[in-house]
Amino acid sequence: MTNASFNHPRGVRTWLAGVGFLVLSACGTTLQPPPTAQSIAGLTPSGAVTLTELVAAGMTGGTGALTFQGRTYPFKVVGTVIGPGGASQVKASGEVYRLNRLSDFEGTYSEGTGQAGLATSGKAELWMQNQAGVIMHLTGASEGVVLSLGRDEVVVQLAN
Repeated sequence: MTNASFNHPRGVRTWLAGVGFLVLSACGTTLQPPPTAQSIAGLTPSGAVTLTELVAAGMTGGTGALTFQGRTYPFKVVGTVIGPGGASQVKASGEVYRLNRLSDFEGTYSEGTGQAGLATSGKAELWMQNQAGVIMHLTGASEGVVLSLGRDEVVVQLAN
């Protein structure tokens, strides 16, 4: 998909529908549970990430930038909230761990967003891990309200 088609509203809807289907399919897979502080104890960060993620109903979408080995790579995020969802925006940044190759960054991430229940505006802390073992620990701020089971699944795709 070209950047021009991603910027067109119809292209965005088509892309979101396709990736949403993939994410919903992945919900039945056996992803690892979201990581914790113990998961990264003693590890050195391999990169840094900034992320803006929007939640509308039960879907999430957003953009971000990965800084890895001195270069910056934009990426897109699409996924599902496991629970009814809501409406919110999260702006966060943090470290990436266990990233040895850029190609390991893409994939389906299990995202721990905190305890199950109603999340309102305030401090945000995200723990994410994909099937390649890459871990992201992000902190920032959220605005809005989301009812979730405390775990989401998202697909991260590097932008062209």
